[in-house]
Amino acid sequence: MWESAVELSNSVAGDVVVVSRDGAVGNIVLNRSAAMNAITVDLGMRLEQGLRELAESVAVIVLRGAGGNFSVGGDFDEVERLRRIGPAALYPLFENFGRACSAIAEIDVPVVAAVEGYALAGGFELMQASDIVLVSNDAKIADMHSNFGMVPGGGGSQRLARLVGRQRALAHILTGDRLSAAEAVSWGLAYRNYEPAEFNEAVREFGLRLASKSPRALRTVKRLVHDGLGKPLADGLAMEIDAVVAHLGDQDGGSAFEKFVTRKRS
Repeated sequence: MWESAVELSNSVAGDVVVVSRDGAVGNIVLNRSAAMNAITVDLGMRLEQGLRELAESVAVIVLRGAGGNFSVGGDFDEVERLRRIGPAALYPLFENFGRACSAIAEIDVPVVAAVEGYALAGGFELMQASDIVLVSNDAKIADMHSNFGMVPGGGGSQRLARLVGRQRALAHILTGDRLSAAEAVSWGLAYRNYEPAEFNEAVREFGLRLASKSPRALRTVKRLVHDGLGKPLADGLAMEIDAVVAHLGDQDGGSAFEKFVTRKRS
């Protein structure tokens, strides 16, 4: 969390997910640093709640892990505890986390994942679900499920192929090979990578830069991209025209356009 960030009333430092707001920037921290932010039933539930809550009051959300790691994925102790109860008991773990990942696409606010340290298995899947990813050069990124005789359960078998193509997705999931920060950028899994010493400030500046823009424009662009991916190109283009006409016709978009014209003429 950034200096001067204000914790929301339903979030305290001991929570598995800490939610705060610093002006127009919302911050969500996975807060199980002793367990490298491993995912539990409760963490998945609180993450979804935090995302949906912040989306009502901020322009951008920055998501990161406490203690220098993003997340190592599912908590092995939690999985074993649920397995002992019976297979049906495992569903809330995967469903809660799945809903949190899906919420990122469903809310209109851009979600920026700040990835450092370990981003493995479910942590890598959360990274895939994020709108924009900034990654530190010390990050250790991999699916890893196959290394333990497991299969993805947080969306990796579906999202990764859509992001990087079938060949890379299958090869990565089946081998469990580790990706560097630079490779994550070259594959299109991250936007930019930074040296560890500059990472925190780079993330902060990126969040503030997005938050300084028109919230209406940010939300409209996000919806166009997410919704358009599920449509034929012609339908997406028509949707974009409708959106830009509506934007220029309302007070927010019209005011922004007038300022732009004034600046160009001065």
